[in-house]
Amino acid sequence: MTTETMIPRPFRVEKVRRDLSDTFTMELAAVEGGEFAFQPGQFNMLYVFGQGEIPISISGDPADRSRLVHTTRAVGTVSKALDACKVGDVIGVRGPFGTIWPVEAAYGRDLVFVAGGVGLAPLRPAIYHAMANRQRYGRVMVLYGARTPEDILYKKELERWRGRFDMDVVVTVDRATGKWGGNVGVVTNLVAKGGFDPIQTTAFICGPEVMMRYASTALEKRGVGRDHLWLSVERNMKCGCGHCGHCQWGPHFVCKDGPVFRYDRIADLFSIPEL
Repeated sequence: MTTETMIPRPFRVEKVRRDLSDTFTMELAAVEGGEFAFQPGQFNMLYVFGQGEIPISISGDPADRSRLVHTTRAVGTVSKALDACKVGDVIGVRGPFGTIWPVEAAYGRDLVFVAGGVGLAPLRPAIYHAMANRQRYGRVMVLYGARTPEDILYKKELERWRGRFDMDVVVTVDRATGKWGGNVGVVTNLVAKGGFDPIQTTAFICGPEVMMRYASTALEKRGVGRDHLWLSVERNMKCGCGHCGHCQWGPHFVCKDGPVFRYDRIADLFSIPEL
């Protein structure tokens, strides 16, 4: 830990987009100028002056170092304060922190992204990387589940991805409403249908923890090894650098040893309810 990791860097809000009723995306640029490099899977600590800070995964394109993109649900004091920010406001940013999606280690393999709800946001940088390096992978699949059609995150972007000829994007909802004519059921049903070579597959999973447990089990049943399953476990992080101890999880500090974990290293902990 260095002094620099504890001092927020000022960033100006450049754009704010309402994604869902309780979810929004902010684009930030450094007040002092310069680039901001990060890798897929990492997170920042976003600080609202007078309110506090929270950890939020970076959800933008890692190839674009001119701006930071964060998609956030407004569910607590700080996230609601972020939601109230307008273009031109300044917030503090510390980071990037945490482990990454092993996108380069997966070169030559099929790549399966399994996302639930807002869990698509932390996976988005890895999906961008896969698209930018498409020739380095076998089959690329995005399996996404939401509660209802109205809860689908990045709906227009999912439609663009689905229009590509070099990747497969499948969306399902738990409950159909309105004119929805697509898949209905949990996202693990999409895993069970396969469409990938399990022996040659690396899977990245992010969403509610119960969904990740079931998705991991479904992928194992399909034949994907635990050492090729990676999950983003974002829980109880407060400082981002292992100083406060709030995010200790068994022998791990989520902010330092995660949030991206290989499944075989956390399977025993992950199976314990309410730990």
